[in-house]
Amino acid sequence: MLLLQNAEIYTPAPAGRADILVAGGRIERIAAGTHVEASYCEVVDATRFLAVPGFIDSHVHMMGGGGEGGFATRTPALSLSDAARGGVTTVVGCLGTDGVTRSLPGLLAAARGLDEEGVSTFIYTGSYGVPVETMTGSIERDLLLIDKVIGAGEVALSDHRSSQPTFDEIARVAAEARRGGILSGKAGVVNVHLGDGRRGLEMLRRIVAETEIPSTQFVPTHMNRNPALFEEGIEWARSGGVVDFTTSTTPAFIAEGEVKCSAGFRRMLEAGVDAGQVTFTSDGQGSLPDFDQQGRLRGLEIGRVSGLFPEVREIVTREKLTLDQALRVITANPARILKLRGKGRLEAGGDADIVLLDAKTLDIACVLARGRWLMRDGEVVVRGTFE
Repeated sequence: MLLLQNAEIYTPAPAGRADILVAGGRIERIAAGTHVEASYCEVVDATRFLAVPGFIDSHVHMMGGGGEGGFATRTPALSLSDAARGGVTTVVGCLGTDGVTRSLPGLLAAARGLDEEGVSTFIYTGSYGVPVETMTGSIERDLLLIDKVIGAGEVALSDHRSSQPTFDEIARVAAEARRGGILSGKAGVVNVHLGDGRRGLEMLRRIVAETEIPSTQFVPTHMNRNPALFEEGIEWARSGGVVDFTTSTTPAFIAEGEVKCSAGFRRMLEAGVDAGQVTFTSDGQGSLPDFDQQGRLRGLEIGRVSGLFPEVREIVTREKLTLDQALRVITANPARILKLRGKGRLEAGGDADIVLLDAKTLDIACVLARGRWLMRDGEVVVRGTFE
């Protein structure tokens, strides 16, 4: 048992000062003036902290990704300490360009390994390519029969690396994921990688217009990668769709027109987008390839989950919005959109995924995942098996 005393609570909505009682990996009670027998419970004075929900990073190449520059450019796997330093207590894994040397069974194994080490994990079935390769023979069966699978993706559109799928192929992917989600009680969404191609969201808009599939069936990601796609995203979100921004970036990407996540969130709100329609993800362990006009690779960097929260913090420090607005994009919003029960909120009965922020600097000070300390006073205290 653990008692965090007198923390300033964000659920992510501001809830004043209270104590948080944790037992068995879950939050038992949030209330002021909680008293317990000290011999049965660790008691921590949290007066100088803001207690917020553990962060959800719902687009991570947890077993590594990349490879656009050849075998030597395949990126390494996510480590537990990387997640801890970033305050990330829930990770959703995906495959990217490479669906051959990076396999779905391998992704599932990586997810189960991270889960055993201390964080909560889920995965998408498939990769960039269509038809979507699965583990059981279909998207629907993967959703129904594999506990970790919550949707399909990341399927690539408007990108020279995509399989250039047809309208009918993408519509069938969405329909199968939707049916599997309904039957399994999961989100069943399709995570869609959007590239720099001129078609942008055209395929998704057509599906919504010409079929019965709603826009909420899709989670288009990398929507801040260029100004044109960002503007498309505003209209998509205003009509009820979700947009996901990628926090991992490079100075070159920003110079070429990529929209900074924190500024993009503010602009979305100013354009009338509901704050609940926006999420941030890191694209952690994915490669950040820089291609020229002919599609030739010029350079390559790596995404980091540790880059997730700094952009959220800048919503407050640079864009002057409130902390509860900022926190939603990595807590309550992805939890709702992806139907991650017990995640994204501080509430009795929920998982004890808690980040303690320094009240003055908003730096990540301590991290609890399912009631277990991963980081205390800025120091990682639990590391992965081979770290």
